[in-house]
Parts: sequence; C-alpha cells; structure tokens
Amino acid sequence: MEKISTNPVVSSDSQILSKVNRRYFLRSAGVAAATGAFILGACTEKDLAGDDTVDLGTGDVGILNYAYALEQLEAAFYIQVMTTPYLNMTDAEKWALTDIRDHEIIHREFFKKALGDSAIKGLTPNFASIDFQDRMSVLKSAMLFEDTGVSAYNGAGKLLKDVNYLLVAGKIVSVEARHAAIIADLINPNALEFANGQINEMGLDRAYSPSVILPMVQPFVMNKISGNLLPR
Repeated sequence: MEKISTNPVVSSDSQILSKVNRRYFLRSAGVAAATGAFILGACTEKDLAGDDTVDLGTGDVGILNYAYALEQLEAAFYIQVMTTPYLNMTDAEKWALTDIRDHEIIHREFFKKALGDSAIKGLTPNFASIDFQDRMSVLKSAMLFEDTGVSAYNGAGKLLKDVNYLLVAGKIVSVEARHAAIIADLINPNALEFANGQINEMGLDRAYSPSVILPMVQPFVMNKISGNLLPR
C-alpha cells in the first residue's frame, strides 16, 4: 500500500498508528477473523491503463473497497487535522478530534487487513480546498466527511450479499454517526439540530448509493475512483 500523503504537511502515518490503543485495534481487527477474514479470490487492485484510475471492483469485494476508500480519506483528513491543529484548539476539541482520528485509522486498517490482496492501493488525498489553520474550515469539512460516510454506509448496506459484512458495516456506521453528532456539537454547541439535516421525514438517516457518494468525495482524492462495476 502506498504511503498516504496529505496537504499541506505530510505526517508520519506509522508513528500515529503506533500510538493508537493497541488493545482496541486488535479487538477491532479481530472481527475480520470472526467473519472469515473477508478473504475473497478476485483481485480488485487495478489501475486502468494509461491513467491513475482506481477500480473498486465487483460484488462484496467492491463494496468493501468502497468503504476502504472512504476510510482512507477520513483517516488522512484527521491525521492532518491533528498534525497541524488549528489556532486555539481547545482541550475538549483535541480530545474529540484525536479520538475520531484513532477510530478512522482503526477502520482503515481493518478494511486493509480484511481485504488482503483484494484491497485497492493507498489513495492520495487532495485537501487543497481546506484551510487546516481555520477552525470552521476544518469542522465543516469534518461534518461533510462524517455525514457523507454515514449516508454512504447506509446506501451500500443493501448491496452486500454476505450478512457478516453487513453486520460489521452496521457497527462501523454507528460509530461514524457518533462522530457526526460530536462534530455538529463542536460547530454549534447545545443546538437542537444535532443531525445537521440528515434525518428524513420518516425519522431515518439518509442513504445514498455509491454513484452519488463517489462524485462528492472525488474532489478530495487525487486518484480517479471508478465504481462502475459495483453492484447496483
């Protein structure tokens, strides 16, 4: 897997990973073994000829790679946030954002380990549009990533064939929703609208298909991501 770089500062991903609670990481990664380790035959790490397009693949492997791509992006973002903290970041904000960073690293590493040789390569983020020294720029970007992640998992769940994968996805999306609520509170403390408009008229969180989500996240990734072969 290629080393993830971030803008404008490249941080030591391995050093940060070593600081993540080891027991928590191993417990999370162990879910892979309990669900058959997601070892599937088809290799989905392929760059289309002549460009830097990353094809997510087909079937359940493709959906897992889709989740892996999103977790790569989120982990890289929060690594950058905590590598170059915005001005006057409070202790409470540092605690929350560090915790979220560690969760996203765990999620990323979980999918990487689970997919094994079927995993896509490491993506290169493009955070040029984010001012990491500005609090609202960071928090609004975090809100975008978290809301997008929740709606992405909700939309992809129905596409999974293996119920074990669906169970794990459900556990991860609940964590992403907790992140979204925390970020919403940091932006607007004690606000009644903690869900940021993500709940529909049925009282359910929004769900979007990969065909909707991928164009939303593409501006934040230098590689072109193709989900053309994903289940629909």
